Amino acid sequence: MQAQQRLQAILDLLNSQGSVTVDDLASRLRVTAMTVRRDLDVLERKRLLRRVRGGAISAQGRSYEPPLIIRTRNHPEEKSRIGAAAAELAKDGDSIAIDVGTTAVEVARHLVHRHNLTVVTPSFHVASILAEQHAIRVILTGGILRPGELSLVGHLVERAFKDFFLDKVFLGIGGFHLDAGLTEFSQEDALVKRAMIASAKEVIVITDASKFGKVAFAAVAGLEVVKRVITDSSDPREVVSRLEAMGIDVLAV
Repeated sequence: MQAQQRLQAILDLLNSQGSVTVDDLASRLRVTAMTVRRDLDVLERKRLLRRVRGGAISAQGRSYEPPLIIRTRNHPEEKSRIGAAAAELAKDGDSIAIDVGTTAVEVARHLVHRHNLTVVTPSFHVASILAEQHAIRVILTGGILRPGELSLVGHLVERAFKDFFLDKVFLGIGGFHLDAGLTEFSQEDALVKRAMIASAKEVIVITDASKFGKVAFAAVAGLEVVKRVITDSSDPREVVSRLEAMGIDVLAV
């Protein structure tokens, strides 16, 4: 297993367990304890975990958002399926908003070669994917650039969405909880998402099932604003049942 694969495997275990031990990691990854310790040191320097005696614990609080390069490697097949299903909901003539994040990027990729669409986005990644599509009008909001994320935040973004009346918004989310609703890792992102929601006739949440039951730092909105959720097929049945009882359509792909 290559070094980058080991680092991702360690982060995945931390995300699911909250802590790891050197001995367990050495056994799982089939490497020496010394190699594991070096990997843990690398991740600690990146502030992705905290070293403790014999292992490490997660450094992730509710305001911690994993870097984009790490999120890109998480659930890639599921995100691609979600993106394809979401793109099918964008009809010719629609004016839509596409959010920031790795799943939103997959929506944009599946819109390539479509016609007669207007796409408003605060994401440089989304805009760059669609930039050469002459049959799609792309509007990139102004705002403050977030390094690493290549997304825009701030009052200019909020002001831009107030000027539009959109058919659909494809919304990524940090946390999706039946009681706490939609939440995000940063207040800046949460404010942008609220503006997107207010501008759209239909809110479609695009999220892999790992976000269900999680609560991030900043409140975005209650689930009553959501018309449809597109997720992967691993979402818990009881969650789907409760969402459907609330009048929210759930499409598991």
